[in-house]
Amino acid sequence: MASLAPASFGAALSAARDASGAQHYPQGTLYVVATPIGNLADITLRALHVLQLVDAVACEDTRHTQSLLRAYGIDRPNAQLLAVHQHNEAEAAQAVVARLAQGERIAYVSDAGTPGVSDPGARLVAAVRGAGQRVLPLPGASSVTTLVGAAGLVAAGDESSAFVFAGFLPTKAGERDAAVLALAQERRAVVLLEAPHRIEAVARALATLGERRITVGRELTKQFEEIATVAAAELPGWFAAGRDRTRGEFALVLHPVAAAADDGAEGERVLRLLLAELPVKTAVRLAAEISGAPRNALYEAALRIRNDDGDESGA
Repeated sequence: MASLAPASFGAALSAARDASGAQHYPQGTLYVVATPIGNLADITLRALHVLQLVDAVACEDTRHTQSLLRAYGIDRPNAQLLAVHQHNEAEAAQAVVARLAQGERIAYVSDAGTPGVSDPGARLVAAVRGAGQRVLPLPGASSVTTLVGAAGLVAAGDESSAFVFAGFLPTKAGERDAAVLALAQERRAVVLLEAPHRIEAVARALATLGERRITVGRELTKQFEEIATVAAAELPGWFAAGRDRTRGEFALVLHPVAAAADDGAEGERVLRLLLAELPVKTAVRLAAEISGAPRNALYEAALRIRNDDGDESGA
């Protein structure tokens, strides 16, 4: 975490009360609170207000969360911090449910980012919802959306803005290689997370994807943040080129499959054949499926072809 003196958040706490205090915060509710992934200043005003308001804070690591709260100038006794992590999540969730049933407000935070996204929290939320109690999410920092926003994902057609979140690849080499083989069949962008002690092995596995581009985000939002885009085959070399490049936490984006250069020509050839027998929408759909060309471009081509044919017939 970026270090900032607690006093520097005094104005933020006041602003949080002014901006959020008039809102309704129901009792008997679990507040799922996103926290910064690196830079302490990335907390939201509503998160600061709720972390002061609730009766207790459930968290992945009580010591880490206590340090985080104190950095913001929020002082809570240790008894108000409840450990809910991957090793005790099912049991601890029942204790949280019992407290919510008594009308308490409880916040849940993971060590960084949005709870339940490759972090503990999903089982807790499921247990609370299963008990018929309310869950109120407070959006905020996430390494997933942070890196996607900086990757510049562009692909042909309707897949340009789509991505799949795959989280951590398997730790065993054989299972990891099989997972990468499956990723090779995914045309959309894929977001991965990885820890420093496995990143080089993951880079070697991803290198089999050849020229497909990968954006690496290292230590996102922190002092030594680094973002780079390279071909998958060059990924092991990129990590080897810098002594510090294997340090820190990582997010990676496998870019969408680039359309083949001749997709447009082949798509239009198929489209012309289909238009002779079929309505425009049907011809466009089938031409896209056959050629892999983007549907939007084929639709525009179909309108142009029909207009040209109309002009010729009237000449």
